[in-house]
Amino acid sequence: MTVSLKKKTNPYVHWEFSNPEIDSLIRIVPERGGLITEWQSEGKELLYFDLERFLDRDKSIRGGIPILFPICGDLSEGYLLGGKKYFLKQHGFARDLPWSISFLKDSLGIRLKLSDSKDSRSYFPFIFTILMDVFLNEKSLQISVKIYNQSQESMPFSFGLHPYFKVLNTKNIKIDGLPEQCIDQTNMKVAIACEQIRMLDKGVDFLSYPSCSAKLFDFSSRNVIELIQQEPMDTTVVWTDPPRQMVCLEPWTSPRNALVTGDRKLEIKPEEYIELFTTFKHNSF
Repeated sequence: MTVSLKKKTNPYVHWEFSNPEIDSLIRIVPERGGLITEWQSEGKELLYFDLERFLDRDKSIRGGIPILFPICGDLSEGYLLGGKKYFLKQHGFARDLPWSISFLKDSLGIRLKLSDSKDSRSYFPFIFTILMDVFLNEKSLQISVKIYNQSQESMPFSFGLHPYFKVLNTKNIKIDGLPEQCIDQTNMKVAIACEQIRMLDKGVDFLSYPSCSAKLFDFSSRNVIELIQQEPMDTTVVWTDPPRQMVCLEPWTSPRNALVTGDRKLEIKPEEYIELFTTFKHNSF
């Protein structure tokens, strides 16, 4: 097996994790939120990535696979812990902090690691460690996440991934596998999933409750991306941002505001951990 992890400087500083035998690679920028910026499968680039915006540090990143923790979505009114109110920005802070990266020689994967800091404890008062292991398999990207609570109190949180998949035309897309009903996150009302999917080119933001698999068909490129989910990271969010030719198909554990509403909120007891799994598969048709 010729799997390798190498640091490169073009067209931006990143680590390249590759397996030439299956013609697959990913590129990662650990110091920018552990961000996977590119994923090539069978030589095809599958992720949308706005490089110009990425190089402008004053702008938020659009593209790749951002990591969402300790919340998914927003938490506009803050949340109470021990009688004190804390505030977190959209999707939390993990996507803005530097992660470390290492090569898992035994399992032929890479490990991204994030731990709390004095700064993070000021708005999320917990001691934690996140280990995200990424495995580059034939036609798939397998991700395993372990979150450790090293505090003396139970730690509430949500976790998610925000992959941007490149498409040739948002008008020529189909998504299968989602439940009939969903939540339109622009107004938090119940909506019909197939009606939302028909509006991908107009811009959508909707959430579907548990499904074990969702498939994104791009009829222009003939690529299929399948999101394979496992409880509790089995809530699916679909988001488009016209005129960008991309569709975000996102695995979340919990909806927005879960730390307040309790809806699918996760908690880890002191000195324990939780493990989460998700897989992205690529095929052609």
